[in-house]
Amino acid sequence: MKHIYLLGILGLFLFSCSSGPENPADKVFTNGVIYTVDDQNPKVEAVAVKDGLILAVGTTEEIQKFVGEATEVIDLQGKTMTPGLIESHAHLMGIGYNKLEIDLMYVKTYDELIQKVAEAAATAKPGEWITGRGWHQDKWIQMPDKTVKGFQTHDELSAVTPNNPVYLAHASGHASFVNEKAMELAGITSLRNENPTQEVEGGEVLRDELGNPTGVLVERASALVARLIPEETPERAEEALTLALKELAEKGITSFHDAGSGQDVINLLEKFKKEGKLTARQYLMLSGRQPELLEAWYKKGPMIDPDHMVTVRSIKLNCDGALGPWGAWLLEDYSDKPGHRGHETLPMSVVTEVSEKAIPLGFQVCAHAIGDRANQEILDRFEAALAKHPEAKDHRFRIEHAQHLHPDDIPRFGKLGVIAAMQAIHLSSDRPWAIDRLGEKRIIDGAYVWQSLIKSGAVVTNGTDAPVEPVDPIPSFFASVSRKTLQNTPEGGYEADQKMTREQALKSYTLDGAFAEFEEDFKGSIEVGKAADFTVYDKNIMEIPEAEILETKVKMTVVGGKVVYKAD
Repeated sequence: MKHIYLLGILGLFLFSCSSGPENPADKVFTNGVIYTVDDQNPKVEAVAVKDGLILAVGTTEEIQKFVGEATEVIDLQGKTMTPGLIESHAHLMGIGYNKLEIDLMYVKTYDELIQKVAEAAATAKPGEWITGRGWHQDKWIQMPDKTVKGFQTHDELSAVTPNNPVYLAHASGHASFVNEKAMELAGITSLRNENPTQEVEGGEVLRDELGNPTGVLVERASALVARLIPEETPERAEEALTLALKELAEKGITSFHDAGSGQDVINLLEKFKKEGKLTARQYLMLSGRQPELLEAWYKKGPMIDPDHMVTVRSIKLNCDGALGPWGAWLLEDYSDKPGHRGHETLPMSVVTEVSEKAIPLGFQVCAHAIGDRANQEILDRFEAALAKHPEAKDHRFRIEHAQHLHPDDIPRFGKLGVIAAMQAIHLSSDRPWAIDRLGEKRIIDGAYVWQSLIKSGAVVTNGTDAPVEPVDPIPSFFASVSRKTLQNTPEGGYEADQKMTREQALKSYTLDGAFAEFEEDFKGSIEVGKAADFTVYDKNIMEIPEAEILETKVKMTVVGGKVVYKAD
């Protein structure tokens, strides 16, 4: 009888040992509405995660078998989850510094701008620089009485800042507004003076009819003042990066394409990674504005992080300006500025040179182009460079923005395999006034033509170009599917035939973004073996009425299986 008892105890022990999962998950997410961006399995209820990767997907019941004693179970309670969102073009440090300087993004009048600067001047030490970013004259509800060439003048700005130089970057980053003190330091004087500072190649010092500088510097002319601003301290840079990463986590962004930085930013990101403070994956483009930086990286080649946290394998070239300051390089005159076609801010010979060097070394080239001529010229250079290197079968060259295209150039994106790295939010912000710059025909034929590019076979990614726009992906998703302003106008949207479907819009923010950084086999969709990067929302962005999309909030952000943000 004793033997039977012992055998019974042993049987219970063995049963208890075998009843648990053979391969328990570290974490499972259950009871959700989960859009996977996997065509073979587009919608599931639950996901199991182990060692930062996706272990299994399926129904809540199916995933339950991966729950062990130590497994953390997160009940989504019917909330919507997607692959982690990928910001495919923005400026990481700019997001952080924007929080440390005067934020002019939401200023609605010139008077409001002056008030904000005056408040900063009241607490600044004499001689201390006052800096800010985000103003955009076309978004003001009214312009000041005195304007020159479509911009405000510095008189009122200089009046409230007699003791401090001021540098205020345009929202686009392609112009600046400075005061008299800053111009004095830079040597920008009236044309009536002896040896005045003349025009800058690839830029313009705006002047009134008497030859006096107005305080507005366009494109490369901004460098006349910007180079005088004291360099940032390491402490301030760390503070800016900390703030930027916090913003990304709160907005559901798990991966970030930094559109042009130097070695200092790369070093700082590697430091944060080592210290365990990097909460979003980073894909960096080397700034083409630093030739010596490129030469150094040509010698050592791309840095592809096996941990998928800090990768450097692309080069950013800034080839024209922005539409707001009439800087985008056009094939024909601006409709509202006859005789002017924008600026070629980088010699096209440099695009050829960099492209031909990059291909055999394994670097991707990402060229900024907003105007139709800039896009055409870059496509020509890319095509010629690729013809010289027919062995390059997977180059994934990109055009950043690709906003305004000649109709003949649209199919070239698909044919050449050039990625269109676009920002749908620019449609919402710019379209109401962009028609004045380009006229109706150019707008209809080639402005923000997402659907035409997709039909050409091109990959179209999404983002915000922050801090040009807020980094929040929800408004850009809304713009993608509605082609409306954030005030929900006009009815039916602008050029409605170019709307993305919701599936296309989500893919542009996930799997297509991953493809644009050679990572589609590692992330961008919710599939077994891929990174456990997720974004959770309080509303179902794939099904709710269009107008409700803008009300959606991110509730949780997960990177590599780790919750990096959870809403209160």
